[in-house]
Amino acid sequence: MEELFSKVLLNFGQKILKTLKEPRIPLITELICAHLQLKENGLKNLRIIKKNKKFVYLISPNKIKKECFYNKLSQILSSKKVSFFQLRLKKENLKKKIYIGKKIKKICKKYKVNLLVNDDPMLAKKINADGCHLGQRDMKILNARKILKNKIIGITCHNSLNLAKKAILSGADYLAFGAFYSSKTKKVKYKASLKTLSLAKKLTNIPIVAIGGIKDTNYKKLLLNKANFLAISSYIWNNKKLSPEEAIRKLI
Repeated sequence: MEELFSKVLLNFGQKILKTLKEPRIPLITELICAHLQLKENGLKNLRIIKKNKKFVYLISPNKIKKECFYNKLSQILSSKKVSFFQLRLKKENLKKKIYIGKKIKKICKKYKVNLLVNDDPMLAKKINADGCHLGQRDMKILNARKILKNKIIGITCHNSLNLAKKAILSGADYLAFGAFYSSKTKKVKYKASLKTLSLAKKLTNIPIVAIGGIKDTNYKKLLLNKANFLAISSYIWNNKKLSPEEAIRKLI
């Protein structure tokens, strides 16, 4: 009986050695590494979400001219519904952007809101913002990471899972998909659907930001389909019926 048992152990050991000596397939190894990277990045960010349940990702108006804007922003952020504020000033000169950015940074810090700069990692660094948001035509994530180190870097993925996969492998901290609805802020070139959102959530645990035409009458559908944050602009700043403070309060 002992002899038979020894033979079984010997055969089993030889099979293990044979398996270990077989060459690995690089493609499979890379996929496994990528999968682990997605989970690791996502879990790090999910801790932030669970701790901070504020779901609004507020984008600035295209122009900030009046000083009263800063008071309005303070009232909006005091609602405790905003996690991110993105400074998006396309037409201002650098000096004005720095002036505005530093003032907004103080307000964001007071209300524990992350300040992100649209398109410009260097400006984000100058005003000590918490990170930046990149479009597909902006600086590559890897280059932005050299400037911003461990700060937040998010990227637009339109309605493309392929762009999302590339962003994840490049180390993006969040993925933005849209437009889910027609928008007054910019022309809609790419239309995303709830199916896009569902597939993205299956792909990764990295936070997903939904963008495009989001307002009080349609935002709940996106939250129910597990969007982590909702990027909102026109509904707050260009609302003909509600003040910015009233508009944010309607998002329960």
